[in-house]
Amino acid sequence: MSVELPSAPVDSVIRRNADGLRVGSDATEELARRVQDRGAELARAAARSADEDGRKTLMAEDFHAPAVDQDELTLPIAPVDRIARLDIDDRYRVSTDARLALAGVLESYAADVADGAAALARHADRRTVKAADVETYLDVCE
Repeated sequence: MSVELPSAPVDSVIRRNADGLRVGSDATEELARRVQDRGAELARAAARSADEDGRKTLMAEDFHAPAVDQDELTLPIAPVDRIARLDIDDRYRVSTDARLALAGVLESYAADVADGAAALARHADRRTVKAADVETYLDVCE
């Protein structure tokens, strides 16, 4: 499976939370992959929720989050839309509010992971956040 998220916005999220540490490209790639996996997982759950309600359209409430203003997001909406559709049937539609809600959830998730990975890098007395920091944080916290 290819990663749908472009690396630049993910890199912006991780650098914003790295508190002055350097960020390896491998860390950005790992975080993008993990964010995509999380988004696809949330979309599957949202599709089940829509099914229970007899709907074919995923709504913001299916992601248990309000839609956020697009201007407040770092992650672009088009790749988030593609992520939402990775593992669900073509019969589903994804509302604009659902895309914005999912983008907000994923950006918050990415920020939390980036913050934890940076803490691990500091604990290891390194000045660079690595993919292993992202992996370790998620292995411990999920």
